[in-house]
Amino acid sequence: METILVPLDGTPFGEHALPMALAIARRTGASLALAHTHQLVVAAAAPAEARTFDLAFDELIREQEQNYLAEAAERVAAVWDGPVLPTLLEAPLVGSLSDFAHERGVGLIVMSSHRRDELPWAWLGGVADRLIRKAAVPILVVHPGDDEPDLTIEPTLRHILVPLDGSALAEEALTLATTIGRPFGAHYTLLQAVAPILRSSLIDRLGPVVDTEAQAAAWRSASAYLEGCAARLREQGYEVHTDAVIGPPAATILDYARGYDADLIAISTHGRGGLARLLLGSVASEVLRGATIPVLIKRPALAHEQRAG
Repeated sequence: METILVPLDGTPFGEHALPMALAIARRTGASLALAHTHQLVVAAAAPAEARTFDLAFDELIREQEQNYLAEAAERVAAVWDGPVLPTLLEAPLVGSLSDFAHERGVGLIVMSSHRRDELPWAWLGGVADRLIRKAAVPILVVHPGDDEPDLTIEPTLRHILVPLDGSALAEEALTLATTIGRPFGAHYTLLQAVAPILRSSLIDRLGPVVDTEAQAAAWRSASAYLEGCAARLREQGYEVHTDAVIGPPAATILDYARGYDADLIAISTHGRGGLARLLLGSVASEVLRGATIPVLIKRPALAHEQRAG
């Protein structure tokens, strides 16, 4: 991983991605690219059909944005001696970030999600969702806290949770999770949420009941599958635990992350329809909305090939 891209929006909220990006850069030797996208300023007071660009004001805004990036780079340099590249991009926002990531060989994008006092998808549903669909780069979504970001406090990644669903596409998140977690000495939990299997009751007036035999078989199959995945990672020297839990998938993943102090959730997506077509269906989008810890999103290579074709 040579370069980590951190999109900034000019606010402390967006800067909550910096501590995590710094922690990963320190351990992987990657450089940091701090990017802000400039958009032309339109004279809003004019009628829509007669709006014009105020070039003088636009140049002033551009200068302020460049100064902001330079100041952000200086704050990073005060706590880290690695390479930092502040870059002012040109609109469109998502396209410029995606193109920059492709042209500069970015290996990871780290970005903030949303403020706690805003609608959950105010930021994530805008920039990050579109970037997930467009960029062929893994994205680590950081959920900001209530305090100002402190670059002197380094987050740790001791426990990484990887939800799997039995598919090869989902397993692509494993390689990225171990790449990120290895420098931190992380251990891993491979989790499969086994949805309850119900059958219609023969007893009048009773609703569906759990099919205990089918449920037990599904749990055994999930457990064996997870152990197979874990064995391959253990051969590489990783500490890996597995758990198959019966319950609603999204709630199970979120509860597990909270109950077992996970520091990161790593998940793979289909990549063709953004968050609406995540590999685990609507489950992963619920995880992104409900998680209070970072979520690492990996679009499978197959999705990139299909999109290019």
